[in-house]
Amino acid sequence: FGSSFCFVPFLSAPNRTSAAMGLKSDAVFAKIQAGLESQGAEVVKKTNAIFAFKIKEGKNWVLDLKNGSGSLKEGEGKADATITIADEDFVAMAEGKLNGMQAFMGGKLKISGNMMLAQKLGSVLESVGK
Repeated sequence: FGSSFCFVPFLSAPNRTSAAMGLKSDAVFAKIQAGLESQGAEVVKKTNAIFAFKIKEGKNWVLDLKNGSGSLKEGEGKADATITIADEDFVAMAEGKLNGMQAFMGGKLKISGNMMLAQKLGSVLESVGK
């Protein structure tokens, strides 16, 4: 799990305190969706992988960067790499406040499936967010 796995500052999410408003990571995923709409086909060509995100507080997302122009959907699905992380930690990584390697080594971030693909995720999300 190399240092190349990081989330970049463009993904920073606004602070929300009420659980009724949803998870803080929802705003991060909204930015990923917007990036896919403008650059999805290019990112799919470079990545050719499907990532699943399991936010410990209850939401799951599937980021398909293998088919068409890419897609992001809430829910579960088959993935090449699955990332399990708490909402606050995911947002902290998106804001550049939490290093991916440190999160992984400290047990805050768990990866199942193809770890090599997980290493590519930081650069993938950076390109989607431009």
